[in-house]
Amino acid sequence: MRFLSDAAPPYDLTYDDVFMVPRSSAVASRYDVDLATDDGTGATLPLVVANMTAIAGKRMAETVARRGGLVVVPQDIPIPVVADVVRYVKERHHVLDTPIVLGRHQTVAEALSLIPKRAHRAAVVVEDGRPVGVVSEADCTDVDRFAQVGDVMNTEPVTIAAGSDPRAAFDAIDRARAAVAVAVHPDGALAGVLTRTGALRATVYTPAVDATGGLRIAAAVGVNGDVAGKAADLLAAGVDCLVVDTAHGHQDRMVDALRAVRALSPQVPVVAGNVVSAEGTRALVEAGADVVKVGVGPGAMCTTRMMTGVGRPQLSAVLDCSAAARDLGARVWADGGVRHPRDVALALAAGASSVMIGSWFAGTHESPGDLVTDSDGRAYKVSFGMASARAVAHRTSTESAFDRARKGLYEEGISSSRMYLDPARPGVEDLIDQICSGVRSACTYAGAASLAELRERAVIGVQSASGYAEGRPLATSW
Repeated sequence: MRFLSDAAPPYDLTYDDVFMVPRSSAVASRYDVDLATDDGTGATLPLVVANMTAIAGKRMAETVARRGGLVVVPQDIPIPVVADVVRYVKERHHVLDTPIVLGRHQTVAEALSLIPKRAHRAAVVVEDGRPVGVVSEADCTDVDRFAQVGDVMNTEPVTIAAGSDPRAAFDAIDRARAAVAVAVHPDGALAGVLTRTGALRATVYTPAVDATGGLRIAAAVGVNGDVAGKAADLLAAGVDCLVVDTAHGHQDRMVDALRAVRALSPQVPVVAGNVVSAEGTRALVEAGADVVKVGVGPGAMCTTRMMTGVGRPQLSAVLDCSAAARDLGARVWADGGVRHPRDVALALAAGASSVMIGSWFAGTHESPGDLVTDSDGRAYKVSFGMASARAVAHRTSTESAFDRARKGLYEEGISSSRMYLDPARPGVEDLIDQICSGVRSACTYAGAASLAELRERAVIGVQSASGYAEGRPLATSW
């Protein structure tokens, strides 16, 4: 990437401060753009879901990996639970979604509590492992909450074979004007579900899978305690990427942790962070990191910059750190600060191999929290920062009351924030569609058929606040 004026300004930049200039292009279609990463993770999309408890659960992990991205399980999760999550995700189908399953005698109230866990807003009713109907939110409207789902379900759902071609499945769902199709094995057992849009996505995205065909998943480990022991347990559980994570990555404890992890000779990429300088990047790469996580303070849940004055505008941090990393044969992830698809495109143009997203994905059906409705009828989920009092309380739950209270005196992060679901894009796949559409289009404007070519060909200029405002669409006329 180079600047339009051939020289970077003498001050650091955020994503909002810059724009990308169109260039001569031979890329005819956005579908001709390859978005696979080059960081060794095996991801076919440059998207990583941040290791935040309110965001990165097993449902998020399977959904994002099915589309080609990667989810990092947080470091606070007990190892046996992580092992169960890894096993679960790796067993998921590459095309079919995992349904909510109910028995015909379960109540409408139970159905309504579970259906919001799925963006397709339906559950499959089974008997002896075989589907006998589908119940949707609409089926439960104005129905007594103690009624049984067997009395309100659709007993003639669209049924497809588990191995159906996505195009054929799309046609079957479209002809029936159904919201969801039930996929079955040859013996009639439930295999999964597929929506019309899900069938389309199966022809656009390539799942991120390991050598045995299991969906990929990453996990994080902190820098305190028995780092080597926990890392060994995570590797034994089958994680595809190990993230050594702490807010301030350029410190001796991180270097020691990295060396301990590297001594295990892991056969998966090792990611470490966070840093915002070339010096910090070089220190982590030399200590054993394959990928360095870049970003201090740009996240929506983070109060670090306001509390401490520490951090750096994210675009400049990614530019500086990615150049240092690539000189040493390593890569960087741009962690935080993205709020629009343009930000993801700019981070990739600046040299990031992937972009880590947290709060943007918190307000989706796939995030772990319960769906709540406010007084205006708007649906949201509660999110919180990983350095907040809420997260610290969870992380220190095994310590004494005194030690927990002492650590609770200091926090850097929001403990409770409402992340509203976008009615037009309530699922994480909807947001992935939006992001990938923007990034692919940015590549065609730059004349780039791959992320490597985007880094090479991108030309950016610096703009005023008015220049940024000029590019924003208007929801209503002026």
